[in-house]
Amino acid sequence: MGVKNLWDILESCKKTLPLHHLQNKRVCIDLSCWMVQLQNVNKTHCGLVKDKSYIRNLFHRLRALIALNCSLIFVADGSIPAIKLATYRRRLNLGLEVTQDETNSQKACSLRRNMGSEFSCMIKEAKDIGLALGIPCLDSIEEAEAQCALLNSESLCDGCFSSDSDVFLFGARTVYRDMCLGEGHVVCYEMEEVERKLGFGRNSLITLALILGSDYSPGVHGLGPESACQIVKSIGDSNVLQKIASEGLPFAKKIKNSKKQMRSKKTNSLDSEIHFNGSDNNSERKNECLQVIDAYLKPKCHPADSDAVCRVLSQHPFQRLKLQGICAQFFGWPPEKTDEYTLPKIAERDLRRFANLRSTSSELGVNLPLQKIPVKCPVSGVVKQRKVQGTECFEVLWEGFDGLKTSIVPADLVESACPEKIAEFEEKTALGKKQNQRKPGSKKSGNRLAMAEIDLKLQTLLLDIESGSNTACSTSLSSKAAISEDRTTSTAASHTKLDPRSAGCRAALFTDTSQYEVIDLCSPSPVARTRTVSRCQRVNDQHSEVIDLSESENELSPEHAMKARALRLFIASIRDDMS
Repeated sequence: MGVKNLWDILESCKKTLPLHHLQNKRVCIDLSCWMVQLQNVNKTHCGLVKDKSYIRNLFHRLRALIALNCSLIFVADGSIPAIKLATYRRRLNLGLEVTQDETNSQKACSLRRNMGSEFSCMIKEAKDIGLALGIPCLDSIEEAEAQCALLNSESLCDGCFSSDSDVFLFGARTVYRDMCLGEGHVVCYEMEEVERKLGFGRNSLITLALILGSDYSPGVHGLGPESACQIVKSIGDSNVLQKIASEGLPFAKKIKNSKKQMRSKKTNSLDSEIHFNGSDNNSERKNECLQVIDAYLKPKCHPADSDAVCRVLSQHPFQRLKLQGICAQFFGWPPEKTDEYTLPKIAERDLRRFANLRSTSSELGVNLPLQKIPVKCPVSGVVKQRKVQGTECFEVLWEGFDGLKTSIVPADLVESACPEKIAEFEEKTALGKKQNQRKPGSKKSGNRLAMAEIDLKLQTLLLDIESGSNTACSTSLSSKAAISEDRTTSTAASHTKLDPRSAGCRAALFTDTSQYEVIDLCSPSPVARTRTVSRCQRVNDQHSEVIDLSESENELSPEHAMKARALRLFIASIRDDMS
């Protein structure tokens, strides 16, 4: 519980920060508070405690913080303080009546907790899974929030997780009340902000606990949060505890009545309205107030230089096999599933530590290349660029992680840890793009060479036709006569394979599906009228002959039409051979 209504008083100082705010920080966790939160969530959604959902939620919380290189320390409750026994018995419904010895912390002794209770077993399970993840646990002498506050006030940690508001009264400076993995934020309170906005220091908060009520005191009847805050502000943080030590709690009522200008009869009945732990004696009330103040200012904790504190401040190894066994026992997971959840987070944590090493070295003026850094970079290369929930990321290849080859990490982390790997990846990507751009160009150049080869063959063919036209004129006439006399001979000759580049330069042409005709391409053709041509042109020193392959065959002379058809067949055959 902590101090009654204190979270409402501090509402204006509440800050909702992104989960990334905890990166590279050391944080203490009031383990009892976390387990109560997770147990309540589990009962709300499942209705059963035995399905271990609270441990699964704890596991996911821890691995999310581990990935941020957030060093965690569990702090568990020890014995119940003597001054808290009355409150503890009321919470357990063990009886509303409280003995006189229990109200006097000097006579009563602290009570050892029942380690066999259901909640104590939950705490033990949380310790086991934390230790397997490399998270140590510090067992407090009494209150866990008091031990967390001491570590925070001594700058041994950057903050503490606790939902007990009296953690401020024990001296905590930065308190994280809650965290939400789904939305990715934490709820944070800074004591510096409380002092600046509200004017309440540690002494003022202790006074509010005495007036409003807390785990250690029932408070003053008839005073609410607003009145209590006005009373504390009117006295000031530096003098308020001295006021209580000299006058006791009745001063609070006197201030309230003087401000409201109460009637004298209400003022005369002041003492009857003040009840503190069932005692009306002013000296006893003062003594009890001093005990509460002393419990908050001097709690029983492990000193900052004790062996127990030094032990939890050191790094603890990740125990992979032990974690696999715990997850198999609690969740029924195979080892591969446990590795899938944990190894990427452990690798990301190691990469953040490597980034911190490079950053610290750079601040000291030591800028070593990646290959000369004594600690080996855990990333061996960048595989590809990705975007996860709108965040730029890289899929990286890990080195030295058994069971993990690749995973996705934020791009800014890779940039700070090993920018050389990003440069290598970008250079390789750019080279691949250039090679892809060259492929269409090489195909075009190959096409040009093929077309040039076709042109050369056509020019050779035309030259052969021209050279043979002067010498084979008479023989071509006799050949035509022979063809007209004997069709059978021409049909047999058409089945003979002819070389279009031979001296005779004859070609077989199919005029229809039932009949063959042999065309003499060497016979002279009449000079065609001059025109612009699109396909083929031949010019020599003696005379010029132009064959327009694009012109309709009906517009050409019979000889030119035959030659044009033969050339088209020749070009088509060359193209078929190339394809």
